[in-house]
Amino acid sequence: MPLPRLSRPFGDLEATLMDLLWSAARPLSVREAMEGLRPERELAYTTVMTVLDNLHRKHWLRRQRDGRAWRYAPALSRQAYTAQLMHEALAVSEDRAGVLARFVEEIDPADAAALAAALREATEGAPGGTAPGDGPRGDRGGASDAGMSDAGMSDAGMSDTGMSDTGISDAGARP
Repeated sequence: MPLPRLSRPFGDLEATLMDLLWSAARPLSVREAMEGLRPERELAYTTVMTVLDNLHRKHWLRRQRDGRAWRYAPALSRQAYTAQLMHEALAVSEDRAGVLARFVEEIDPADAAALAAALREATEGAPGGTAPGDGPRGDRGGASDAGMSDAGMSDAGMSDTGMSDTGISDAGARP
């Protein structure tokens, strides 16, 4: 069985910028991102601009013009990104059921209860006929969670959520 292609993990600065953007209430310009890194990291404007542009080119970020500047927002929510990592970790196993059983044995009781509730919701269907993931947690969001509309986002080449109907992004869409 050939192994699926996995996403490369973020580099240190990429991960720091993604955390900053996931925590932001709105899309950030390069200057705002640079200021958000201070005082822990004093970086040149061009360094931050290059990393944000690289993340956009890899489809991790969406961007839209704001005058002469770009504003950046994550293409996936933090929850969707984490779910993708979990999906990719599971995909490399030949014994998926065994991996899932081991995972459940090792998680704390609160996480086990949350997992059981999510499984019930997914198998029973959400109330009102909505798809799993559109329920009260709303974990399907991407850039729109950060205040970006789909307008002006066509250069990212992604749907408005960047995910398939399952709520997990398409593995081939990520580097």
